[in-house]
Amino acid sequence: MDTMRDRFISTTSRLLDDDPRLALVLAEISRDGFQQAERRHPDRVINVGIREQLMIGVGGGLALTGMRPVMHTFASFLVERPFEQVKLDFGHQGVSGVLVSAGASYDWPAGGFTHMSPGDVALLDTLDGWTVHVPGHPDEAEALLRRAVAGDDLVYVRLSLQSNTSARPVSPGFTTLREGRDGVVVAVGPMLDNVLAATEGLDVTLLYATTVRPFDAEALRRAVDGARADVVLVEPYLAGTSTTAANDALAETPHRVLGLGVSRRELRTYGSMEEHLRGQGLAPAALRERVTAFLDH
Repeated sequence: MDTMRDRFISTTSRLLDDDPRLALVLAEISRDGFQQAERRHPDRVINVGIREQLMIGVGGGLALTGMRPVMHTFASFLVERPFEQVKLDFGHQGVSGVLVSAGASYDWPAGGFTHMSPGDVALLDTLDGWTVHVPGHPDEAEALLRRAVAGDDLVYVRLSLQSNTSARPVSPGFTTLREGRDGVVVAVGPMLDNVLAATEGLDVTLLYATTVRPFDAEALRRAVDGARADVVLVEPYLAGTSTTAANDALAETPHRVLGLGVSRRELRTYGSMEEHLRGQGLAPAALRERVTAFLDH
């Protein structure tokens, strides 16, 4: 199976052929994968080198001319390093574009903390109007990317090497995979397989999310109508990123929310992605222990 990043490269290359409005701005990362697209469209595939602030500035300039820019690099270099440019060159200027990341929270631990970005979605939450997609499978990544490119809004597509075994149909909101009475668990993107294993045999409602912003408040309210209003959010980035959104959704309902994800504590070892999942308590056994302890309290 190809990775989400592989699918991004092949899908975007085809979209560049089909849509003259589309432009791609790179900062070295993934340039090798776009060599043929660059030869076919040298005016719309632009590599600025390792200058991530410039990448966002060029994307904003293209957007001002009516183009639909897609900007791509590792999440830490796409959202965190050029955050001021994202805030000003897009939000303040009132133009739109698509950010597509790789690397996620700890896809490449050997790259060190410079190449990890567990706080990217939380950081974008400080800005207005961003749609955030977190696919859990390459097929979902392609569908969400096509939707993002066809639109006219501000979109962040967060790709990861972590992937679920099978794809699910993508929808604008949360999808109900299972109904139960003892609580609600929301699994985001590539966390689904681990959450499925962790909640096997538990009488809980399970929601699956590939689009986390806007947050599907209505789906969460419907879920707690048929279950105890104890909610567990399992996200592949900073723990608690969506707890405020969940609390706002349930403001008129007595409830409890537990946010599980990547800790603020830095794991100062390389290891592998799987070892980081275990170290963050996001592997199935640890998830089951944490979910059941919360629901049994």
